[in-house]
Amino acid sequence: MYSEASEPHRKRTKLILKQFPDLRKLIGKNPKTIFAILGLVAFQIALAWFVRDKSWWILIGAAYFLGAFASHALFVMIHECAHHLIFKTKTANRWAGMVANMPQIFPSSISFERYHIKHHSFQGIHELDADLPNKWEAKLINNSFLGKALWLLFFPVFQLFRLSRLREIQNFDIWIVANVLTQIVFTAAIVYFMGWYALAYLFLSFSFSVGLHPLGARWIQEHYLTHSEDQETYSYYGAFNTVAFNVGFHNEHHDFPSIPWNKLPEIKKTAPEYYDTLHYHKSWTKLFFRFLFDREISLFSRIVRKERGKVALTDVSKPDVELHDKELKVEMQLN
Repeated sequence: MYSEASEPHRKRTKLILKQFPDLRKLIGKNPKTIFAILGLVAFQIALAWFVRDKSWWILIGAAYFLGAFASHALFVMIHECAHHLIFKTKTANRWAGMVANMPQIFPSSISFERYHIKHHSFQGIHELDADLPNKWEAKLINNSFLGKALWLLFFPVFQLFRLSRLREIQNFDIWIVANVLTQIVFTAAIVYFMGWYALAYLFLSFSFSVGLHPLGARWIQEHYLTHSEDQETYSYYGAFNTVAFNVGFHNEHHDFPSIPWNKLPEIKKTAPEYYDTLHYHKSWTKLFFRFLFDREISLFSRIVRKERGKVALTDVSKPDVELHDKELKVEMQLN
């Protein structure tokens, strides 16, 4: 569905700040998040060691019921690093993101930073928002149960095919090389010291965390038009937020991307009239099955636009990965 309006978050941010200026105090870093990253990495390594000589059914069960949640939480940690919400410097945040990325096998933390910030700045613009499916992708999957199940199962693969259409993204530099080398060293160490079963556990944990699993409903929850054609971003207020570091507070995050994960619930608590009036989800599991079986929901159930307000598409060689956060910080500091 095409929209002539700009994305809704910037306007709502200004309205909320005008009424609740104290929300500016929530802006900042949460350096304690690094301990969550280290704990989750240690948890995945320990489970990989545990299943290294177990049967396949134990390995798969551990990946589905435990590893998927840990891997998903690590993805949320990478998301925090992408917004530079842990440490003061870019370098420290990027290295923290690469540490969180290690048990996920595939090097993605640095690339994710660049694609994700563009998603915030140019939500719904096909040439810049990697969260939107390709047109051929949407046509291929359409609204069938089998198509959507396969789409979730191979979700990371479909995401890779989106990269060629994106503009203004730098795809190769020293940080990308560092991310790749870190993953190679970590993966080689897992195979050498623990064997291929341990690696299979980590691979399945990652696959379940973003795919054919109730956690995969997160990708539907965030921006698919499941309730109204007028609302393009949805939050999730269910129990999984406890183990997903509040990533379900998605409207709140888009409105205030410079506020760390632990303070996102405070936004809704402070300004409930702006969020309680929006549609939201209470169960990823329910949404997971609804997406699979409801033929009214397809990959076309998204809002797309040609430009964000007065900011039109440009051909820029250097990526401005901090555009949204820089602009929003300035807005939030205004009286």
